[in-house]
Amino acid sequence: MDLRPARPGEAALLSDLALRSKAHWGYDAAFLERCRPVLTLRPGEVESRHTVVAEDGGAVQGFYTIDGEELGNLWIDPAHLRRGVGRRLWEHAVETARRLGRAELLVVADPHAEGFYRAMGAVRVGEVASEVDPGRRLPLLRAPLQPRATRGGRAALAERDPQRPAAL
Repeated sequence: MDLRPARPGEAALLSDLALRSKAHWGYDAAFLERCRPVLTLRPGEVESRHTVVAEDGGAVQGFYTIDGEELGNLWIDPAHLRRGVGRRLWEHAVETARRLGRAELLVVADPHAEGFYRAMGAVRVGEVASEVDPGRRLPLLRAPLQPRATRGGRAALAERDPQRPAAL
């Protein structure tokens, strides 16, 4: 499996993958349609959202985006769940966020994915209202990004005010 920057021409393919992945959890068609606008990645956003895809043999297996302090997306094609794709994408996202100077990575998780993020080291810090169903509460997690050790010791990272994450 290779990880690489997404291309703007893949925006529709990635949007469809996100919707398929969300559907995997058994949500009904009406709820998924309400999620569609939030899960849609536009070609002009691919680069600015630091979009990275996992692919094998030319087939995209998953992707992530980093939106400010937030992991905006991390979706795996349902056919590739539980094969290490999510872990590889998470680890890469953490490294990318560090490289971008982030002190932490916020995650508004689907309740079905909270266990994955906690296993990756994120800590639940609260809940937020869903954008598509305001009565629905979603887990808000935070992953502190410890800098990698360097010859001169650890670099200090400044705390940042979290931006309000998007929520489904």
